[in-house]
Amino acid sequence: MMTCQVSIVADTIRDGQRITTMQLRYWRAIHAEVLTHRRFSRNASSSRAIPIQKFVEQVETDLAMPSYWAANQSGMSPTQEVENKEAAENWWRECANLAARQARIGADLGLGKQVVNRVLEPYQYITVLVTSTEWDNFFALRTDPAAQQEIQEIANAMKSALENSTPVERNFHLPYVTDAEIGLVDGDLDLFRFMDLAKLSAARCCRVSYNKLDGSPSSFAEDMQRFERLVDPSHPLHASPLEHQAVANHNVRSRNFFGWTQFREMWENQHNPDQY
Repeated sequence: MMTCQVSIVADTIRDGQRITTMQLRYWRAIHAEVLTHRRFSRNASSSRAIPIQKFVEQVETDLAMPSYWAANQSGMSPTQEVENKEAAENWWRECANLAARQARIGADLGLGKQVVNRVLEPYQYITVLVTSTEWDNFFALRTDPAAQQEIQEIANAMKSALENSTPVERNFHLPYVTDAEIGLVDGDLDLFRFMDLAKLSAARCCRVSYNKLDGSPSSFAEDMQRFERLVDPSHPLHASPLEHQAVANHNVRSRNFFGWTQFREMWENQHNPDQY
């Protein structure tokens, strides 16, 4: 049976306008449907970054599979499952075991994880970081009974998490940065201090790519080095982790945010936009 997980990383409100960051875990097969929602800023664990052995171990010990064994019917919204769900689950496990064996063979051939891990993706969970100021369209589409069962499950869990979370009143949004690091519990940050802490947040957000959003520690120096690699103009730039931080800006649209100016836009405005 498929499981999904949702946790609120940061939930902030200012002048009635709310921004929320969630850490999600769900069946990788539905990830493409999440990607169609353009109001979301996202980072996700990468098949190119996670070692083959870790991918194989997940298939063998924490297998992802459908939660609804849809029967073959016309249309996109099946209304019934197959009669023998146990047989369907056993078939899925056999497919996963075969993929794991083939992955090991591919590794023995010297193939890289960016090739071998692809055969394991249908049987994997994916960890995804999502930040948004607007959720209504996603919930309307993905909690609808016509949506695929598995994305209904993660969408309903996200909706419940949002409804049960109390946002903090602040003028800044900094996922994975603690109050101790910020230096205050209540109050506002000046722009200079925000920009400094946003680098720390972006560096930690990018750790999702290699599945390190598990509470494992990293030093301030390591985080700053990671941020500099993200924005180093002498290399291909990876600026998406800079999309989860923001400062309040009432009723203003900033990229895919409303009421909050995105750190990525602020950074690009300060540097050569052609580099990004």
